[in-house]
Amino acid sequence: MTEKFSIGERDVLLVVDIQNDFCPGGGLSVPRGDEVVPLANSLAARFAHVVLTQDWHPRGHLSFASSHPGKKPYQTIEVAYGTQVLWPDHCVQGTPGAAFREDLAIPHAELVLRKGYHREIDSYSAFYENDRKTHTGLAGYLRERGFGRVFLAGLAFDFCVRYSAEDACREGFQAIVIEDACRGIDVDGSMAATRELFRTLGIRCILANAINAGPTAA
Repeated sequence: MTEKFSIGERDVLLVVDIQNDFCPGGGLSVPRGDEVVPLANSLAARFAHVVLTQDWHPRGHLSFASSHPGKKPYQTIEVAYGTQVLWPDHCVQGTPGAAFREDLAIPHAELVLRKGYHREIDSYSAFYENDRKTHTGLAGYLRERGFGRVFLAGLAFDFCVRYSAEDACREGFQAIVIEDACRGIDVDGSMAATRELFRTLGIRCILANAINAGPTAA
């Protein structure tokens, strides 16, 4: 029998980067990324507390292949904080691609956390920039609010969801990934690596139907 999760006041749903550029037709399209939207909406209705993250890059960001003459998307370079995958331009501040999907309907979200706005540092995690030193402030916010469990959904499973779940765990929260409410990119085996990391850290991957229905949201 599938374990069921009852959602309470110490639980928060973290909805990661459901933006136009990460969906089909966008600048950095995650295959079938648009499929997560109805499920994210349905899940959010079961949570009283929801946080949305929004990738929010300045033009000419370090992570863009276009910022490095002669480089192409998905090549890597070495930067001050390690290896950086180069991406197509995406989620540029104020552009339609950076906007949330119009069909994402989570009006009761209590926080929209923007990340990736430091020009010289990429940001996958909702908790830290990729230098692993620069905090976003999310951990402090969640602790101040008294949350203990962080459920994650969104894009992409093997990058921003992965790093956010990992950091939630390391910050002392119980991290639970709702896998059917995510989609991945799979760069150089990143999907398999993500699942192995989750096993190592004890991060649970569940399906949305494991979360008890019956909206707790106001």
